[in-house]
Amino acid sequence: MNAAPRQLPLIAGLLALIWLWAAIEPLSRSDWLLENLLVFFFVGLLLATHRRFAFSLGAYRLFALFIAMHLYGSHYTYAETPLGDWLRDSLGLGRNHYDRLVHCAFGLLLACPLRELLARRAGLREFWLDGLALSLVMAMSALYEQLEMLATLIVSPDLGTAFLGTQGDEWDAQKDAGLATLGALAALGLRRLLGRAARRRNAPA
Repeated sequence: MNAAPRQLPLIAGLLALIWLWAAIEPLSRSDWLLENLLVFFFVGLLLATHRRFAFSLGAYRLFALFIAMHLYGSHYTYAETPLGDWLRDSLGLGRNHYDRLVHCAFGLLLACPLRELLARRAGLREFWLDGLALSLVMAMSALYEQLEMLATLIVSPDLGTAFLGTQGDEWDAQKDAGLATLGALAALGLRRLLGRAARRRNAPA
């Protein structure tokens, strides 16, 4: 029996609980609202396209993990998450790097679902699927940086520091996009290695 129909409501329910937790007394209500524009758009897009294109259960799990990480950041603001503070203090870092962690997770968690979409719609060979999935991650990451800037300027310029999370780093946007690219490379590379290992195990002796 296909586990997806049974597990998807559970995944949605867990995300709803995390969203409710994040919505209760966030550190900055205005920043939380801005951060949730991404959540509403992303979840709405998945719901609107679900009947035309249903991802695998594994892809929905990856989507859910990324959304959960983003919701955690929205509750505290990315620059002041307890997890980021703990990593900073434990590793002797100069700033809270939770935003960098999530940007890396963007590529790491979404590259394979994007590849899945391309594989089922475009019918390309392995090399081109990996290359296009990587290109999509890079393009989406760059687009997000632009949308983030525009949202701050249009909706609430006073929230620039909290929402953008630059923490005084003038190269923050470039580093974020670079980490998303590295995350995607790691995910696609790991997928290829695991695929080769599986083919070797299943090859006739």
